[in-house]
Amino acid sequence: MGTEKIIAELNFKAVRSSGAGGQNVNKVSSKVVLTFDLNASQAFNEEEKALLAIKLATKLTSENLLILNCDEDRSQLKNKTIVTKRFLILIERALLVPKKRKVTKVPRSVIEKRIKSKRNLSEIKQNRRKPHF
Repeated sequence: MGTEKIIAELNFKAVRSSGAGGQNVNKVSSKVVLTFDLNASQAFNEEEKALLAIKLATKLTSENLLILNCDEDRSQLKNKTIVTKRFLILIERALLVPKKRKVTKVPRSVIEKRIKSKRNLSEIKQNRRKPHF
């Protein structure tokens, strides 16, 4: 995965942020909104785009745009780095294909051990009963 190629396709927009900062909030645009167009991306092939569309279906808009925003810090630059890292982690996790599970047979020793413990428990319970004459 070429991160430089992907980062080049990202669109950043600075917006006025809410929260801490006093009067500074009204003047400085420190919140960063990241948008990524999955359909127009050249960094991914068609299979990867399909996989991303499935995995990120809840986060994508109807036009297949991924929108992330960050207003954690008062610095616009820090918010930009935070949202970029968050985006790369999100893409990396979405592209992971889990390994297929191999079906294995239950070992004979495990079956015998279970039956033996059942038999043992049954004998203990039978010994608790009153004797039948």
